[in-house]
Amino acid sequence: MDKKNTITRYLHASGWFEELQCRSLSDVSFLAAGEYNENWIISAASQDQIFHQKHFVFRINHGSQLGLDKEQIKYEFEVLSALKNSTVTPIPYFEDAQAGNFDPAFDHGVLLMEYISGTPLDYTQDLDHAAKVFAAVHTQPVPEQNNFIHQKNPVADIVTESLGLLARFEDHPKIDARRKLETYSERITSLGEQYAPAFAAEPQLIVNTEVNSGNFIINRERNSAHLVDWEKAVVSSRYQDLGHFIVPTTTLWKTDFIATPEHRHHFLSRYKEYAGLHQSIEELAILTGILEKTIILRGLSWCYMAWYEYTQQDRTLKNNDTFSTIERYLDNLEWFLQ
Repeated sequence: MDKKNTITRYLHASGWFEELQCRSLSDVSFLAAGEYNENWIISAASQDQIFHQKHFVFRINHGSQLGLDKEQIKYEFEVLSALKNSTVTPIPYFEDAQAGNFDPAFDHGVLLMEYISGTPLDYTQDLDHAAKVFAAVHTQPVPEQNNFIHQKNPVADIVTESLGLLARFEDHPKIDARRKLETYSERITSLGEQYAPAFAAEPQLIVNTEVNSGNFIINRERNSAHLVDWEKAVVSSRYQDLGHFIVPTTTLWKTDFIATPEHRHHFLSRYKEYAGLHQSIEELAILTGILEKTIILRGLSWCYMAWYEYTQQDRTLKNNDTFSTIERYLDNLEWFLQ
C-alpha cells in the first residue's frame, strides 16, 4: 500500500481531527523530505459553519541526529511545545512515538503540526526577518522540567560531537579529509578554552542549531517569518544559532550567498535591538565569530559522516542535491578551514 493511503488510514484511526474540530480529510500530498524526516501536507474540512480548509504537516521520522532513536519525534514535539508562544515556530498538535505499531512505515514515530505557507529565506533581503525570529525564540523561557539536551560549553560540546561523527565509520575511505578536520578541531578546542568564561556567563536558551535558509518560511504578503524543523534543538548559548546562520557552510548550502562584514554587522545589530541585549555589538561579533569557526567543524564533520551513509545501500532517505553539496564541501575543505 502506498504511503499516502497509509497516512490516510492512520489519521482516520488516530482521532486527531475530531479533537481539532475537522470533519473530513480532503487531501494528503507530499511536501518535502530532509535527511531524517519526511513531511506531508494534510488538508481537512473544518466543522465551522463557514466551510474552509485547514492545513497541517504530518511529519514522519526516520532517524535521529541526537542519538535519540525512537524518542526523537517526542523530543521535537516537546521543543515545539516550549516555543509555541514565540509566534515564529509551528504549533505542535499531536505526536505518536508508537505509530510503528500501526504500520512499520512509521517505525520512528509521527508528529502533526501547523502548516505554514511561504518561501525560503533570501539572505539578501531577509536578515531583519531572521534577526526577529531568533530574538523571539531566544527570549522564550526554558521549561523548568525538561528532557532537552544541554550544551553549556558550546565549543567543547560541538567539538566532541564532531569528533564522534568523524569516528563513526572505521572503514571510511576519506582518510585525508578526516585528518584535516581532526587537526582543525585542535585549533577550535584551544579557542574554546580561551573564551570558556565568556560563554559560561551567557544565559542558557533553546536554540535550533540548524538554521539554513530552507528552514525559514517567509510570507511576504503577511510580512511574517517562521523557523521550522526543530529536530536538533538544544539548550545552549544564543551564539550557536547566530554563528550557524551566518557561516558559509550554512549560507552556501542552498544558495550562493557569502556574508560580508557589513551583512554580519547589520544582522547582529538588528538581533541586539530585537532581543533587548545590553552587551556591545563588538562582543556579539566576537562570540558569534568563534561559533562560526566551531560550526564549520561540525558541518564538515557531518558531511564526512553523511558521505559514507550516502554511499551505502540502507539509508532510508537520500537527496541527490544534498549529496552533491556534501561532495563539493569535502572537495573544498582548505577553503572552509582557512
